[in-house]
Amino acid sequence: MFFSFDGIDGTGKTTQMRLFCDGLVARGCSVVACRDPGSTALGERIREILLTSDGSTPIVRRSEMLLYMAARAQLVDEVIRPALREGKIVVSDRFLLANIAYQGHAGGLAPDTIRQVGQLATDGIMPDCVFLLDMPAEAAARRLSRPLDRMESQGDQYRRRLREGFLAEAAQFGSNIHVIDADRPIEAVQAEIWKIAAPMVNCPASD
Repeated sequence: MFFSFDGIDGTGKTTQMRLFCDGLVARGCSVVACRDPGSTALGERIREILLTSDGSTPIVRRSEMLLYMAARAQLVDEVIRPALREGKIVVSDRFLLANIAYQGHAGGLAPDTIRQVGQLATDGIMPDCVFLLDMPAEAAARRLSRPLDRMESQGDQYRRRLREGFLAEAAQFGSNIHVIDADRPIEAVQAEIWKIAAPMVNCPASD
């Protein structure tokens, strides 16, 4: 089983993913958590290039998208596919949906083209369930009290287009994309995540 968490920055994605993984472990599941880009030596190098906010390395949208894809291809081959073959549950902080929203809907590239490139990069491996944490862009921005990375620093209009893109993808391809209202207490959000996930989880302690 392959889960991923996505959404605009500031929705509490990292916190909810950590709590979800803790819950899986408590139920006796064998869990592999990863982040996209990242979780491999190549992926972490690419992540540093993509998210550095000092402007020293200009990156056009198409190059940006392809760098994410390269990191994802490595992640699939090194981490995700082996874990799934071993019967482990994989939980990823972002996956292909993020590129479609960030470089596609918000960044101006054609979403369908990104989807096609994504099929090659992932070798067809996609999440069984995506938790899309959603809240108004302005409210999410107010939660970002740390220094912003390169992707987070692209302004309010970009952030609003980003949210609209995520929701458009969920509306069009929503069979496994679950939109969750993240503008609520942490416990309420996690409870809804588990309401969705529980029927899919089959671990020793949950039998």
